Amino acid sequence: MTDINEDSATVTVEHRGSIAIWTLNRPDRMNALSRATVRQLGRLARQTAQNRAIRVVILTGEGDKAFCAGADLKERQGMSMDDVQQFLHLYRASFSAVDAMPQPVIAAINGVAFGGGLELALACDLRVMSSTTHVGLTETSLAIIPGAGGTQRLPRVVGEARAKEMILLAQRLDAAKALAIGLVTRVTEGNESVLDCALRLAEPLVNAAPIAIAAALTAIDAASNMSLEEGLTLERTCYELTLGSQDRLEALAAFAEKRKPVYRGI
Repeated sequence: MTDINEDSATVTVEHRGSIAIWTLNRPDRMNALSRATVRQLGRLARQTAQNRAIRVVILTGEGDKAFCAGADLKERQGMSMDDVQQFLHLYRASFSAVDAMPQPVIAAINGVAFGGGLELALACDLRVMSSTTHVGLTETSLAIIPGAGGTQRLPRVVGEARAKEMILLAQRLDAAKALAIGLVTRVTEGNESVLDCALRLAEPLVNAAPIAIAAALTAIDAASNMSLEEGLTLERTCYELTLGSQDRLEALAAFAEKRKPVYRGI
């Protein structure tokens, strides 16, 4: 099933059971981020966050050349300073909506992901990457800095020293290097497509307990912004949310009955 909203087909949506696949659909522009694309991503994230039927989201790009080459520089050339400021606000709001989703979001990096493209992938929970492509936050080579969360999310993923090296030197990393530093969790092997790689990663999440997954994401995402004591308090709160769920009782019953649990997210 494929859906297209009023922002045209800048992002297409396919449902495979409880997995939603979002595809950046501007291959003629290397899937660059136009205002319509960024707006649609935010709308999709906010809508999907309320949809309990969706257990996992996979975000990828159309074609095999680019996941997302970053900002649409052709569109950017016609913007005033005020327009650019407003666009940056839209970037941050939409990427933050992706980041805050209770469902796990997997970036399937099928081609190059530079600048805003990698920033979008960093807003996802997990990243898988084609073995033949490259990623990087290259904004300093254009006399700017990452402005859609890259300076904040990248250090949280790879550490401060690695992030400084990548951003200050405008590095472009191949898949082996991205995997080695923990920027991505899996790289395709042989003839495997990056979408198939992402679907394999998503498979156990489809059958996991949604309330527990959302609670774990909340606790983990907050870890870098809190003291250990504050984090442990939040962890306890998140844990208590799972205790009152029917899914926890189902897990205990399934264990006793030696069968696989069926989680309903309640």
